[in-house]
Amino acid sequence: MDDQKQNNEEDITEVKPASKYIKMKPFVFLLSIFALIVATATITMIVLTWGDEKVVNINTANQAERSEFSKLYLAYDKLEEEYYKEVDEEAVINGAINGMIDALEDPYSDYMNRDEASQFNENISSSFQGIGAEIQERDGYINIVSPIKNSPAEKAGLMPNDKVLAVDGKDIKGYSASEAVLLIRGSKGTEVTLSIQRGTNAQMEVTIVRDDIPIETVYAEMLDDQVAHIIISSFSTNTYDELLTAIDSMEKEGMKALVLDVRQNPGGLLSSAIDISNLFVDEGKNLLQIEIQGDKEVTVATPGSRVKVPVTLIIDEGSASASEILAGALSESANVPLVGLNSFGKGTVQTVNDLPDGSNIKITTAKWLTPDGNWIHDVGILPDHVVEYPSYAMLPPLDTAITLKKNQSSEAVQTAEEMLKAVGYDVGVVDGNFDEQMNTAVKKFQSDNKLAVSGDIDGETSFLLMDQLRAKILEEDPQLIKAQEIATDLLNK
Repeated sequence: MDDQKQNNEEDITEVKPASKYIKMKPFVFLLSIFALIVATATITMIVLTWGDEKVVNINTANQAERSEFSKLYLAYDKLEEEYYKEVDEEAVINGAINGMIDALEDPYSDYMNRDEASQFNENISSSFQGIGAEIQERDGYINIVSPIKNSPAEKAGLMPNDKVLAVDGKDIKGYSASEAVLLIRGSKGTEVTLSIQRGTNAQMEVTIVRDDIPIETVYAEMLDDQVAHIIISSFSTNTYDELLTAIDSMEKEGMKALVLDVRQNPGGLLSSAIDISNLFVDEGKNLLQIEIQGDKEVTVATPGSRVKVPVTLIIDEGSASASEILAGALSESANVPLVGLNSFGKGTVQTVNDLPDGSNIKITTAKWLTPDGNWIHDVGILPDHVVEYPSYAMLPPLDTAITLKKNQSSEAVQTAEEMLKAVGYDVGVVDGNFDEQMNTAVKKFQSDNKLAVSGDIDGETSFLLMDQLRAKILEEDPQLIKAQEIATDLLNK
């Protein structure tokens, strides 16, 4: 979670009146000043003429205040003096700061230049244009943490833990998350092609059309038996207020139980997670613990409104950071059942420090622990009821730029076979071979959906097939079904 903080420090000098005064006549005072000027000029001339060693010693003494940087200053001076081309001062300084942050080997601490910092702030407070996916650098690779709900990234089939190997053909191994974002983001309507590796599968190309990514973070619907389903997609500035509005809307529709859903939610603001947790945990009970250099501070639920109906919470491997704070608080302090898959496992807090030129440094400043003191970092939270996704939900997307034809054999053909089978078409044996039965199934799919009947899986057929698979995943969501059953059982007790 990135708890945004601005450091705007000012040097304040306090001027205190002297306790004693020296009385002097004006003529004597002016004569003394003149003598002081002459003496100072004489000393300065001597130092500049014969005192090279002394001048160096003065500079060294100033640097000794931060002696740990003496080697850095020396390296910079050598670059300025001896490098065969003109040195880009800003690039070198940015590189030095990046190097310090990288040496921490902490994927959550980061230096952002002006452009990167501006885009980071957009993520928290407004809409932006891009593909809509939370990314993270891990072991030198850029990984998808989770796509934002209804974003181009989600619609293109990107999934948590996908590795982004290249952007528009540019290898990004070793890039920071902020550097990768600058390549992936872009204007609405433009395309970006990501080279993706999913697990041990072969590398695949996914072309995504960028769009406006609104920071609308709460979505609500009423299920059967008056069980409300509220999705929280991230924890941003307005999420708490959005959630209150959604709860009010569901109450007006007769809500009797609630399923909260933070699947694929990569986190966000610490303050938002605390405010939302407070809606479900009784006053005085622990929400979380913050540990800074061994000192722990417990945050407890404060007075305020509470949700009174039975609640369940769904998590998965894309639920990170602030989502895990909510899961920990509800599980340990409110006995709310958790459903789904083990969460991501991010148990640290980042603080953003703005620098004078508009850049910033995001630094891990604390650990957070669950109400009972458990640190879930790199471990995650195991739900009370583990429910796997159906196998077809984990299929890689089809490359819409490639046409699959009869008599071809490939992993892409096997993916298409599994997709067609999942949405109700008989493809025969799923073996990666585009045989006659597969060709017949494709023609039937195209005919049923009023597409040109060719028997080939072209871009239009691929898009529609993936859309239908996505709709099936939403309609037959086993985790949501389980969470709804548990909420109904709680209601009936």
